[in-house]
Amino acid sequence: MSWRATVLTIFPEMLPGPLAHSLAGKALKSGLWQLETVDIREFARDKHRSVDDAPFGGGPGMVMRPDVLDAAIAGSRGVGPLLLLSPRGRRLDQQRVRELAAMSEMTLICGRFEGVDERLLQARAVEELSLGDFVLSGGEPAAIALIDACVRLLPGVVGCAETLAEESFAEGLLEYPQYTRPQLWNGRAVPEALISGDHRRIQAWRRAEAERLTRERRPDLWARYLAMQNSVCDSEVDR
Repeated sequence: MSWRATVLTIFPEMLPGPLAHSLAGKALKSGLWQLETVDIREFARDKHRSVDDAPFGGGPGMVMRPDVLDAAIAGSRGVGPLLLLSPRGRRLDQQRVRELAAMSEMTLICGRFEGVDERLLQARAVEELSLGDFVLSGGEPAAIALIDACVRLLPGVVGCAETLAEESFAEGLLEYPQYTRPQLWNGRAVPEALISGDHRRIQAWRRAEAERLTRERRPDLWARYLAMQNSVCDSEVDR
């Protein structure tokens, strides 16, 4: 059975969108993964197909109704983890992407307006995930990004699987700088180590550069990486 993503949205026409192209699109056409979209408005109870209402306590905006959204969840074929793309959620990282890609399927709720009624999130044990500290107009672009991140990890999607082992976050580090022809461009030369033909030297240069970039640009990742390295060293000493 191929990996499956079920997306609950009030704008089903937004999908597959970019997922119909490039690696994800080819994999979708070849059956390596499946996409199901569920129109939340189909489960509304009034003639206006309303999915939202004013928040209790007052304030601007509208809130997605728990009864309508719960009916949409119950009416979909999706199983696996139930996820809501939300700026208040846990920051998505590559480790969580790997975990989701290793499952058989996942169901995504694309939030809109001011958010989703808290009772629905609690009743359905919804996991909230965020792409970062910024706000989108809705959860659909975030859902597309998450699905793409998962799909590229599925067996057979990326032609050269070895590339997955050396990209950013694979070992807790950002990826090292990349260079290609011409060897000299606008007075800038390719680092000598990369054209030395010495594979050990190349690997050492790449590791050093990955560590440098992570230390300079993502001190949070660098601190986590150092903690992991220390943990490995401690476990080897205990042996």
